[in-house]
Amino acid sequence: MSIDSVFVHKIWNDQEISKMVDGGVPFPMLSDAGGKVGTLYGIYDDNGGVDTRGRFIIDPDGVIQGFEVLSPPVGRNVSESLRQIQAFQLVRESKGTEATPSGWKPGKATLKPGIDLVGKVWEKWKTNMAFD
Repeated sequence: MSIDSVFVHKIWNDQEISKMVDGGVPFPMLSDAGGKVGTLYGIYDDNGGVDTRGRFIIDPDGVIQGFEVLSPPVGRNVSESLRQIQAFQLVRESKGTEATPSGWKPGKATLKPGIDLVGKVWEKWKTNMAFD
């Protein structure tokens, strides 16, 4: 979501994002004309009339699970955003019986939270995670 129109989003997706992410953005992009939503999340800049670059991952229950706010000159990493969404989905589907460590990617090993993991996260991570 941004203050840009749906038409600007379409051009941005078709001309830019689809060249960086196979198939383009896999979800609808919304327009926040006037910055009402940005104001609610504390990222709307009244003086500039723009939203600061904020990314909020909100679960199906409406709970913010993750967020990132960057100053305008710093770009976001769409692949990382998608990876985080997949990680949150996996954790939700497992009802908390799995956790995704730093750098986790779909198909890679997860951690199993519990007493057996206490004090052994590094050992499990080093042995089982083999990240690219």
